[in-house]
Amino acid sequence: MSKTTRREMLNRSLQVAGAVAVGLPLAEASAPARKAGPSSPSRKLRVIVVGAHPDDPESGCGGTIARYADLGHEVVVIYLTRGEAGIAGKSHGEAAAIRSAEAQKACQILKARAVFAGQIDGSTEVNPGRYADFRKLLEAQRPDLVFTHWPVDTHPDHRVASLLVYDAWLRSDKRFALYYFEVLTGSQSQLFAPSLYVDITATESRKRAACYAHVSQQPDEWYPHHDQMNRFRGFEAGTKYAEAFVRHVQDGDIALPLTS
Repeated sequence: MSKTTRREMLNRSLQVAGAVAVGLPLAEASAPARKAGPSSPSRKLRVIVVGAHPDDPESGCGGTIARYADLGHEVVVIYLTRGEAGIAGKSHGEAAAIRSAEAQKACQILKARAVFAGQIDGSTEVNPGRYADFRKLLEAQRPDLVFTHWPVDTHPDHRVASLLVYDAWLRSDKRFALYYFEVLTGSQSQLFAPSLYVDITATESRKRAACYAHVSQQPDEWYPHHDQMNRFRGFEAGTKYAEAFVRHVQDGDIALPLTS
C-alpha cells in the first residue's frame, strides 16, 4: 500500500472543498452537504448588496458583484450612508460629495447601480421609522437575493445596516435569499464562520480597482488586509481568490447559477 503524503492529503481536501463549497452565485452549495442547483436560473436575478459606507460592499463582495453582473444579472448596491464622516478636515457635505462620486465610479467598474439610503455616517439609527423607510427602499428594488454585513461587527454602522436588512427580510415573509459578507475580519467582522465561497479569481482585479476607486480612504492602508482575506478564503475553497459568505438557512430556496 502506497503512503499518502501530507501535501497530497491537503491537495485532496482542497479539491473537495472547491467542489462542495465554491460558488454562491455559481454553486448553490454550503458546508457540509448542500447540493448544487441547476446550471442556469430560469430568469435574470435582481441582486442587492447593502453596505454601511462607500467601499464596504466593494471590499466585502466586490468580486461576487462583478461575477453576477458579468452573468447578466442586475446588481444594485445600496449604501446606507454617503461616508459623511470619512474624510478628515472635510465637512459632512464635502465628504459626502467626494465619497458618493467614488462610489459611483466603483459601481461602474463592477457594472452595478448605486443607491443611497440617506442615513448619516457615524450617526446611523435603528428605530421604527428607520426600519419602515429602509424596508420601502429595499422592497422597491424587488430583490431575489440580498447581501449585507455580518451583524457581529465592531462598527456600529455595519451593525445597523445588517439589522435593517434583517428586519426587511422578516417583514417580507423571507421572500428573498439572505447572505452575509465579512469586512476586515478580526478587526471588524467577528466570529464569522463561512458556509459558502465564491471563486473570484477572474474578477479579483475589478474588485481591487473598485476598492481603489475610493481614493479618499487611502486604500493602500486597508486593501492589503482584504487581499490576505481573498487569498485565505481561496485557500479554504481550493482556488486562488475567493469571497466567503454565511447564508441564512431560513430564506427562500432560490436556484442560483452554477460556478464551473
